Amino acid sequence: MQKEKLIILDTSLRDGEQSPGVTLNVEEKVAIAKQLSRLGVDVIEAGFPIASPGDFLAVEKIAQEVGSLMEGREAIGKPAVICGFARALKKDIQAVYDAVKIAKHHRIHVSIATSDIHLEHKLKISREKCLEKAVEAVSFSKSLCEDVEFGAEDASRSDPIFLIKILGAVIDAGATTINIPDTVGYKTPAEFGNLIKYVVDNTVGAKDVIWSVHCHDDLGLATANTLAGISNGARQVEVTINGIGERAGNAALEEIVMNISTRASSHPVFHDINTRLLSSISKMVSDMTGMLVQPNKAIVGKNAFLHESGIHQDGILKNRETYEIINPEDVGVLASKFHLGKHSGRHAIQFRLEELGYSPSSFSSEQKDKLLAKFKKIADCKRSGVTNSDLHEIVCSILSLSLENTPTPYELPQTPL
Repeated sequence: MQKEKLIILDTSLRDGEQSPGVTLNVEEKVAIAKQLSRLGVDVIEAGFPIASPGDFLAVEKIAQEVGSLMEGREAIGKPAVICGFARALKKDIQAVYDAVKIAKHHRIHVSIATSDIHLEHKLKISREKCLEKAVEAVSFSKSLCEDVEFGAEDASRSDPIFLIKILGAVIDAGATTINIPDTVGYKTPAEFGNLIKYVVDNTVGAKDVIWSVHCHDDLGLATANTLAGISNGARQVEVTINGIGERAGNAALEEIVMNISTRASSHPVFHDINTRLLSSISKMVSDMTGMLVQPNKAIVGKNAFLHESGIHQDGILKNRETYEIINPEDVGVLASKFHLGKHSGRHAIQFRLEELGYSPSSFSSEQKDKLLAKFKKIADCKRSGVTNSDLHEIVCSILSLSLENTPTPYELPQTPL
């Protein structure tokens, strides 16, 4: 089977930040974006620029600082695409373009709901008006940016015949990626897979675009539905670190990636993710968002590679593969090779940080000094030594510090509707 490239769009900084109680400052968003770039993510959906001046500033800064990064991406050969989200409104679209345009590769992601329940009760417009607004939005986006993604919100509960009509129209208007979201996590894997196959087989111009899926976890099926989408023609997935997102969250990047890595023969695609960085970025996102990872969470939970049962422990001692289908080191879960304490120096600390997935270039000279000072303070209080978890917390506390002289946020464009 000839495998095709799977595009990984990470929306932790947009949909993930919409999780109740999560607010990331500019410096935190930039730090996460840099790690996403090193991870090998193809598209970083950096935010919703029209939402607030702060969100605009964060997206703009990510476009400036991450939009040309090549560290860790040598095998991929190009920087990540920096993307912003917009409703089907000219002011939203203009704000996205103004925020992302400095990035070497940039994208506008424009969305409108297509299900009757959303059209009647939320947007209060007809199907005809929805079609008109979608085409206008994509056409305007295309006049600004070559790379345009169209998302049909609540596609999984939309009339399939109307759906292929509107999708064909936006493809004709210039959309290059078509996103089919299971916005409320309603479909079963078989149903969602059939929907993707239906739109790919029946939409005019389907062969000229990349098909994408964006699945929510309301019924616990986001990962399964995303994989069903891939099996039926999707070549982009929209995911988040730790599965964070609205309500029950999104499909988790680490689960999709490790399904494909572990069961390669079962999937028609390959990815470019550096899986050894999954554990470190999981901890970074958890610390910065304040959203704890459940201990039994697949791939990145603290219990994912722990064994307590005597039978299991005996099996692991004899052969790891008796109870582990993933090598822990493949996702960045490392056993300590040496003790870090108050006598440890910069080189030992930096070596361990690199093992955990943090690059020296992630820190300024001032941040390195602060990191060492915090390390020594903790080491003086802990006879057992400084753990990997301690280091993750130190890193996140350093990278989370807001700059005292944050620039005045860009004034959002007042483009008429």
